[in-house]
Amino acid sequence: MLIGINSTHAHGSTEAARALKAALESGGFPAEDIELILPAPDKGNLLVRLKGAGRGRPVLFLSHLDVVEARPEDWSVPPFELTEKDGYFYGRGTQDIKGDAAAATANLIRLHAEHYTPDRDLYFAFTSDEEAGGTLNGVEWLMAHRPDLRQVEYVINFDAGGGDSEHGRPLLFRVQTSEKVYASYTVEATSPGGHSSLPTPDNAIYRLAHALIRIEAAPFPIHLTDTARGYFAALATTDAAHAADMQAVAKTGDPAAAQRLSQEPQFNALVRTTCVATQLTAGHAENALPQRAQATIQCRLIPGESAEAVQATLTRVVADPSLTLKVIGKVTPSPESPLNPTVFSAVRTVAGELWPGAAVAPSMDAGADDSVFTRNAGIASYGVSGLFADLDDQRAHGRDERMRVREFDADVEFQYRFFKLLGRAP
Repeated sequence: MLIGINSTHAHGSTEAARALKAALESGGFPAEDIELILPAPDKGNLLVRLKGAGRGRPVLFLSHLDVVEARPEDWSVPPFELTEKDGYFYGRGTQDIKGDAAAATANLIRLHAEHYTPDRDLYFAFTSDEEAGGTLNGVEWLMAHRPDLRQVEYVINFDAGGGDSEHGRPLLFRVQTSEKVYASYTVEATSPGGHSSLPTPDNAIYRLAHALIRIEAAPFPIHLTDTARGYFAALATTDAAHAADMQAVAKTGDPAAAQRLSQEPQFNALVRTTCVATQLTAGHAENALPQRAQATIQCRLIPGESAEAVQATLTRVVADPSLTLKVIGKVTPSPESPLNPTVFSAVRTVAGELWPGAAVAPSMDAGADDSVFTRNAGIASYGVSGLFADLDDQRAHGRDERMRVREFDADVEFQYRFFKLLGRAP
């Protein structure tokens, strides 16, 4: 049902929200606990409450309904049609994240049919505009307009975390506890210009190039968070090649071990703020000396570091007061969430039952998701998805997005058991 609904930015999420509402109502779910919220006609959100006994603060689960664009001519199957082939479900959103939204809806119907009453309310928000191009983010809107939802104990976001596997063998279950902060800067050099036949020592392109080389040669210092240390502690049990350094980082924060791990790009992103040149513009004519040269520096900040502090560091590294360095747009911080023992205990219990041998680890994402809005509302937030995908077959946002049928079935069962554990009063 959900895969067959085109909920890209151009079409909006309202049709998908209405479809979930109809499925819940058909399954006998109480109408008074299903709320269709339309901040705009095409920006539909669905808020569902699994009513509890009032013996604890509620938990809020998040799943966005929008997907990135998919061009049918690029796919081997229709992107907006669920296709089962060779043990996989194909379709836009199978991984990101309509599979989890469908599983949650099925489990709500199942729990209602069983007359299950949790100790506390469990809220489920299926929302709009998480993906690029969105203009009315559903979670941001709910945090601004529904003060009751800001009183939840914590948030579980299906759009982060999840399982890593190798040829179908589960290796690692990630619980996202933090995300790096997105910040971009411009570095600009200017010169008087002139005719290219008469070069001068003051050349904006050369001055900018020297500045970029200095940025490349001066990585940010090691900054280990609780999430990073917990991640390396868990991964050390599955990665023999790096186990000793991972254990040293986890136990003592050994900076030399962290520096060695940082030679791998995926580990480097976990242990420090990163900044990299991504765009260049310069000059106005091939026969004229440049009057202006500008570069974009894209940074991902470790939680707890500020955009102002990173700007000061870049200015110091550039070491050229004639250059202008400034931040682009607004930078939204995203504080790290504490390693909640209730959440991690529930994940370890259910993951141990369904995927014995897979390590459970806190994780930090280099990208961003809707948890940025709940974390900034002061709510601890955790990315938890029971869907496993092979490390060499990550197709979210890509061509022929897919998930294994058996992994979807396992995700449904994971959610069912996980919801019941988190439904218990603390």
